Amino acid sequence: MPTANAPFVPPGSGWPEDPASPDTPVAHGAGEVVELAGSSPDLDELCARQSVCRACERLVEWREQVAVRRRRAFADEEYWGRPVAGWGDPEPHIMIVGLAPAAHGGNRTGRIFTGDRSGDWLFASLHRVGLAALPTSVRAGDGQRLIGARMAATVRCAPPDNKPTPLERTTCLPWLAREVAAVAASVRCIVCLGGFAWQGVWPALRQAGYGLPRPRPKFGHGAEVELAPPSGHARRDPVLLLGSYHPSQQNTFTGRVTEEMLDAVFVRARDYE
Repeated sequence: MPTANAPFVPPGSGWPEDPASPDTPVAHGAGEVVELAGSSPDLDELCARQSVCRACERLVEWREQVAVRRRRAFADEEYWGRPVAGWGDPEPHIMIVGLAPAAHGGNRTGRIFTGDRSGDWLFASLHRVGLAALPTSVRAGDGQRLIGARMAATVRCAPPDNKPTPLERTTCLPWLAREVAAVAASVRCIVCLGGFAWQGVWPALRQAGYGLPRPRPKFGHGAEVELAPPSGHARRDPVLLLGSYHPSQQNTFTGRVTEEMLDAVFVRARDYE
């Protein structure tokens, strides 16, 4: 394991659920992201390559700075400090897409939506509707697993002020597009958590071969869009795209999102055939 206050966990050093090894190739720019995402032979290697990416200088500097300075509540913990790869069922029926890892959540724990208040709400809801084995997701290696579901983010690194730039989103897009394509054969429903995820997933869906309606439907909680699945897959019936308000503290504290609202979205996703 890394020494105290290291800027990131070295790949292959023993962190639970680390998908990478010391030999995993590293992208250092947008062109290399395109190349390494496109040439990944399988989902495991794709996630490994996602988890060591260094393509966006601002995001690399920020996530590693956070990993060294830390929040007082986690001062004695080691921080992941690397991009947070997609995680969950390798053949999911439901794909859940978020914005980006939280600085002291996924950037600390190494697992998406894990270790922060948004994740507390999300995993509790997934557990209530039968899509997660446990009601909490505290850290990598805690026994949590998704049941028929998978999670990814439009941007894999924690951004300053939780606001990635358009260029950073574009640079990260090939990771998401390749992951969406890799699981398309089994996916029946895609859930977007928040307006940024809704916007960010459309180009990924297009690159993955989905048929998209025009004009792009507006985001809203409970918004539904039927998509034509990629050509070449056995599934020919529509894939459902669902919108949900993000379970951020701002939304949950104000009542913009309630447990019932979040559960209803995932029940709809779970039961869609």
